[in-house]
Amino acid sequence: MSETWFAPIRAYCERGDAGFWAEPLNALSNGAFLVAAVAAGWQALRSPRRDAAALALAILVGIVGLGSFLFHTLAVRWSLLADVIPIAVFIHAYFFLALRRYFGLGTVAATGITLAFAALNIGLEPALDAATGRSLAALTNGSIGYVPALLALAGFGAGLLLPQGCALGPARRQAGRALLGIAAVFAVSLAARTGDARLCAGWPLGTHFVWHILNAGVLYGLVTVALRYRARTA
Repeated sequence: MSETWFAPIRAYCERGDAGFWAEPLNALSNGAFLVAAVAAGWQALRSPRRDAAALALAILVGIVGLGSFLFHTLAVRWSLLADVIPIAVFIHAYFFLALRRYFGLGTVAATGITLAFAALNIGLEPALDAATGRSLAALTNGSIGYVPALLALAGFGAGLLLPQGCALGPARRQAGRALLGIAAVFAVSLAARTGDARLCAGWPLGTHFVWHILNAGVLYGLVTVALRYRARTA
């Protein structure tokens, strides 16, 4: 069992050996998550109503950066979990918060829809693999797992732009446009993540570090949109 947990993983182009600093750009670019966490957390603390949900998400952004740093330095199976679990927690926590804060759903309804979204995340890749007869994770360098999050983000943005005929209209539209912009940045970051392996031959450094930098901006943007929306609708 210990051999399994400590089995080395070479997941990205930059890693050429098993050394701690074999992925310097991928490792150090995680500092962007820490900067994003501090900036978002500071805004949450300065909010007049002390937005606890936004502060928790900001802390989670920092944990995402630390977990990713562990994976891109140690590159073993247990550190992979330290990388992917905080990201998954952030995605589903924000999904739940979006349903509650932007669309006014109750706790029970938001929880049920979030659980259904989690089931979609788990089942989409195997279903697509079975339908196509190919491993989409291999074809996309694992990026297929983030497609539901991208679609959800774009869907939330579009949903907030639908006419509501209420006093919260301007705040909804501002949040909707912001979420659609963030979704566009997320799509570019996913492209960088996906292209890492394909560009290896001509660009040994890879492009995964671009995913880190852009994704840090995505997470920061999501937290600040939630903060501003609450402030405008309180």
